[in-house]
Amino acid sequence: MANTLFVTGTDTDVGKTYISGLLLKALQERGEKAAYYKAAMSGNERQKNGTILPGDALHVQRVSGLSQPMDTMCPYLYEHAYSPHLAARLEGNPVQLERVLDGFDQLCHQYDYVVTEGSGGILCPLRFDKEGLLSLSDFVLARQIPCLLVAHAGLGTLNHVGLTAAYLHAQGIPLRGILLNHFQPGNLLHQDNCAMCPVLTGVPVVACVEEGQDHLPPSLLDPLFPPEKGASL
Repeated sequence: MANTLFVTGTDTDVGKTYISGLLLKALQERGEKAAYYKAAMSGNERQKNGTILPGDALHVQRVSGLSQPMDTMCPYLYEHAYSPHLAARLEGNPVQLERVLDGFDQLCHQYDYVVTEGSGGILCPLRFDKEGLLSLSDFVLARQIPCLLVAHAGLGTLNHVGLTAAYLHAQGIPLRGILLNHFQPGNLLHQDNCAMCPVLTGVPVVACVEEGQDHLPPSLLDPLFPPEKGASL
């Protein structure tokens, strides 16, 4: 059974796709059989033949060198750059939790590691209609996937990190670590945020990633993927 990790963020555009690609690159370089998964992907380019290019998956594949088939990476693709629930309302094809779980489960049986990326933050709605509300947390809870929280290193991140960590804790979702992206060495604010995040959350900052960094330290993999804590289906 695969060892899994859910990469969530304090907001959109904090670098979840970027970090997911670097994590999978590090796993590949260590010789692991790893896969990428995202329940729903918005803001993709539609080709002339009507098909949609999964932009985030293409980036992750390019960075990491994954040979995983593209059609196994994301069950729901949308053109509009909105939250999946709104993009689906405009384009049809609403997210079904059963299909999302089935795709995830298949990867967990075929690969040793599965890195799953969220859309926006952990509260991002995947679906909202007459059948009710489906959010990312429903998916994560259904498989008890532990999380890595990606946040900006700069101003405002303490509140964002603290609130997200508090929600994850209240929901019973394991949070393995915090990663500060766009980190500037020598920046007093960034350094203080790195020191304060564990104080506010009780969760370690496992890495501070600089702008344009093209690798993650191999030592980061062990706390994020402890062998005794793989996902259970």
